[in-house]
Amino acid sequence: MPLWKASFVVPYALAEMFSEALEGAAFPEALAVSTSEAHPGEGPLVRTASDWNEVEAHGLWRVEALYDAAPDAGTLRAFLAHVESESGVKAEEFTIEPVPEIDWVTRSLEGLDPVRAGRFFIHGSHDADRVPAGVIPIRIDAAQAFGTGHHETTTGCLEFISEFVRPGRRLNALDIGTGTGVLAIAIAKLAHCNVLASDIDPVAVRITRENARVNGVAPFITSVTAKGFGHPALHARAPYDLIVANILARPLVSLAPAFGAHLKLGGTLILSGILGTQETMVTSALRSQGLFLKARKPMGDWVTLRVQG
Repeated sequence: MPLWKASFVVPYALAEMFSEALEGAAFPEALAVSTSEAHPGEGPLVRTASDWNEVEAHGLWRVEALYDAAPDAGTLRAFLAHVESESGVKAEEFTIEPVPEIDWVTRSLEGLDPVRAGRFFIHGSHDADRVPAGVIPIRIDAAQAFGTGHHETTTGCLEFISEFVRPGRRLNALDIGTGTGVLAIAIAKLAHCNVLASDIDPVAVRITRENARVNGVAPFITSVTAKGFGHPALHARAPYDLIVANILARPLVSLAPAFGAHLKLGGTLILSGILGTQETMVTSALRSQGLFLKARKPMGDWVTLRVQG
C-alpha cells in the first residue's frame, strides 16, 4: 500500500505547534508526524531546549506527516491556515508527494552487523557462522517487509519479549503487523507456544511463513492477512495472554478498544512504532480501556511500551 507524505518548513520555535496540530487532526488523519532540521548548517542559530548544538540549533525545521492515502492539498492547506493565523507564520516549501516504494529491508541489511536484543541474536544467512553461544538465534534475510531487529522499535519489542516470556511458558500470543515475523518467531522460540501473526500486507504474511520455516518454528506460527483485528481467526483465539504490535501510534490508538476486548485480564501488551512525542496520546487511549503502562523503553526518538490489562 503506497504511503504519502506532506511536508513544509516553519521556524524552530513553532515546529512543535504545527506538528501537534497535524497529530490532532481527525481529517486528514496522519499515521505519524515528525520534525527535523530543514537545512542543516544554514540560517541563524537559535537557542533550543538543550545547549548550543550544531545538529539541532538552526532556525528552520521541517514538519512531515505520513498518510495512508494522498491527502487533499486544499483541505490540508485550509487546516494549516488556522495554525498560520494563530502563529502569524506561514508554512513554506509545502509539498505532498508519494513515499517511494523502496525495499527498505534489503537496503537496511546492506553492510549491517547482526543485532543482539535481550536473549535474541538476529542475523542474516551470511552471518550464520557468527552466532555466539548462549543466545537464541533468529535468521532474518532481506525481504520486502519490515522487521530486521536493527530499528529501535523492533529492538525494544525483542527486549521486552526476552524479559517477559519465560522459556517453555505456554502462552496464547498474537503479533499484529508482523512484518518479517521476527517478533512472532521470537515468542515461539522462547515459549514453544502457538502464535497467531497478522499483517495488512499479504507479502509480509508470505515472508513470515517462510521465516518461520527457516527458523524451525513453522508448526507454532499461523499467519493471516488482516487489518487490525479484521479476521475471524483473531477473534476465535481470544482472549490473549500476550499481544505485540509494532506498527504506528495512530493505528495503536484506533486499536485501543480492540486490545481491551481481546486481551486476557492481567495479560500483557508490548507496543512500539511510537515516537516519544506520541507516547501520551497512546497511553491515554489505552488507559481509557483499562490498560495501564507498566514499563517503557526509550530508544532514540522512539519508545516501546509494556502495558497490562
